[in-house]
Amino acid sequence: MLSIQTPRELLAAMQKLQSEVLADADELFTGWQSEVTRVGFEASAQNLASYLALRRHELPPLQLALMRWGLSSLGRSESRVRVTLDAVIATLGAVCGLDANTLPLYPAEHEVFRGAESLEREAHSMFGSVDTKRRTRILVTLPSEAAEDLTWMHALVKARVDCVRINCAHDDAEAWRKMIQNLRLAERERESREPIRVLMDLGGPKVRTTRRPMDEEERYLVGDKLLLTTASNLEHTSKHHRKHHGGGRLPVVGCTLHEPLERLQVGESVYIDDGQIGARALERVADGVVIEIVRAPARGRKIRPDKGLNFPDTDFQVASLTEKDRADLEFVVANADMVGYSFVQTPADIAALLSEFAKRVPKDRKWPALVLKIETKRAVRNLPELIVHAAGKLPTAVMIARGDLAIEIGFERIAEMQEEILWLCEAANVPVIWATQVLEGLAKKGVPTRAEVTDAAMANRAECVMLNKGPHIMDAVRMLDGVLTRMDAHQHKKTPQLRVLHSWQAAFSAYPT
Repeated sequence: MLSIQTPRELLAAMQKLQSEVLADADELFTGWQSEVTRVGFEASAQNLASYLALRRHELPPLQLALMRWGLSSLGRSESRVRVTLDAVIATLGAVCGLDANTLPLYPAEHEVFRGAESLEREAHSMFGSVDTKRRTRILVTLPSEAAEDLTWMHALVKARVDCVRINCAHDDAEAWRKMIQNLRLAERERESREPIRVLMDLGGPKVRTTRRPMDEEERYLVGDKLLLTTASNLEHTSKHHRKHHGGGRLPVVGCTLHEPLERLQVGESVYIDDGQIGARALERVADGVVIEIVRAPARGRKIRPDKGLNFPDTDFQVASLTEKDRADLEFVVANADMVGYSFVQTPADIAALLSEFAKRVPKDRKWPALVLKIETKRAVRNLPELIVHAAGKLPTAVMIARGDLAIEIGFERIAEMQEEILWLCEAANVPVIWATQVLEGLAKKGVPTRAEVTDAAMANRAECVMLNKGPHIMDAVRMLDGVLTRMDAHQHKKTPQLRVLHSWQAAFSAYPT
């Protein structure tokens, strides 16, 4: 049984909720206001503050009570928090027979859909126009051969890609220049469309493995112990055959950054090679940290150099901008429409990148837009502040970097977290890029899995979906185009579109008219 039974009780609960939401939201927005200097973003920031204030409350009992009376259950209010509260209270007041002058006014149509329209403008500003049959854009990571193979680029454009991504962790400025030149040549066949937008991802601080060549072929199983040391110390430590308490040689793995090793504590987790190997810290020693493998494939797994290392339990700080990133920015700000910011975690990181923009972008040129790559626990915790400090200054999107993020927060939480990031960004009218392993089996092996297709269908709630490179990437683009086009007819963000269910129309033939 619901504790709220009558319209008057429900009205009182809604009015109390509204009062608390408005007070909390105004306080939060006041703290943000000095960071919002971009024309048009103030209303988005206010709505984000209202949404965060609303989500401080446990709403399911209230939602059930609203549903009983055929009213909005607040479940799709991300882009219009205050007008939704006003509309529900106005209707409840009418049901209770109260004087309309004592109730909120019903919001005008343009007020209800202002947030959704603002989000679409932001998406268009960043990702360009899109085929009218689908709302969600398709972004493809360019492989190295895109710099030399114009035929390949023609095929990509023909497959109906909307944006391309260049990963600055690979290749160099000359290769990037050739990629963009080939893109501009290939897109001439789309005369009626805007230029295809270019996202360039800064490499950021790489937390990677280093290995000696003679150690790369060893396989490691659950229960094996390793010594994790700094890359600079790898050769010295390996030569001296570091021994552990139990005797015998302890394999050594280097780490490209010293900061996580300095902060890694006994009992904390370490993941290697995109989470293929899971370990925990056993002991701090003079040369590093001894770790024990607690998860690995049954046949074991090799640890090769340049594989990712994740420390999800370790609160270490490292500058998001590296010297290489600063050098790459000379080319990036002159040629990219969007800059992907890897390992961004704090508002100070945003300020550091904008400072670099100010040094490099001429006063008469527009700054590139920002794409915040959310890939750590800290970035998730700070997401509202990151959005305000970035989108308050220039057009901004958020990339859900699901690979690293899944390792950082746990695979069992990634589905939940990608939903929450979508909601938060919709409240701020900030576009989202759904990234990592979308149709990866199809792109790499030529055959998708059923789970991949379902994942691709879910991605239509984002404004853009990223595909990574692979020999069958054209097939992946074409399939994703078809999936997104079909899903757009049935789902918009969290709202189902109740189109006719043609598959079951024959059921009515069993009943005489």
